[in-house]
Amino acid sequence: MPQDNSRTDLNPEFTADSVDIISRETVFKGFFTMVRLRLRHRLFRGGWSNEIERELFQRGEAVGVLLYDPVRDLLALTEQFRTGALGRPAGPWCLEVVAGMVEKGESLEDVAHREVLEESGCTVDDLHFIHSYIPSPGGSSERIHLYCALVDLEQAEGVFGLAEENEDIRLRVFPRQNVVDAMRGDYAPGENPIDNATTLISVQWLELNRKRFTHMTPPA
Repeated sequence: MPQDNSRTDLNPEFTADSVDIISRETVFKGFFTMVRLRLRHRLFRGGWSNEIERELFQRGEAVGVLLYDPVRDLLALTEQFRTGALGRPAGPWCLEVVAGMVEKGESLEDVAHREVLEESGCTVDDLHFIHSYIPSPGGSSERIHLYCALVDLEQAEGVFGLAEENEDIRLRVFPRQNVVDAMRGDYAPGENPIDNATTLISVQWLELNRKRFTHMTPPA
């Protein structure tokens, strides 16, 4: 009996060649860019869809970095004001991993090192790739690449960021277990202090992979 590969092959049936972009119009260009697309795409049942109109929030690639001190079992998260969180019951200051946009000509690793220095003052001892994902594929082109950086967090707290970019970033250091417990806490929607995807994914990755760092011992 022939094997059915449909349950083991995770690749989509269609590719980008199965989309026909009829028109593309920039409807807003400021800090972000919004375009309006008219398109049609192939259908699972055969043939093509009707022409549809969609707005696309255009944003490039970004890098997020979880700061972990394996010697002292500490995590560092940034705290800063976020416009998109104005309606958040706990308020618009969010705890997040270090993050920044990829500029033209930069490698992902270069961005990770740059952003860690700008937002924490730390230098990276070791960098581990976590995952790459699209946070909101229904309407945004942004892709985020996540890393875990091994750093010394013993004296790391402070206020960082570039004044010319209106950054006001407070770096906070926590025992790793406190962050994990907060993620598991019984909070009302919007009140959990750890409620953004980059941080949730990064800390969960660390919980699954932390044993590879447990051999590290405190300096003499």
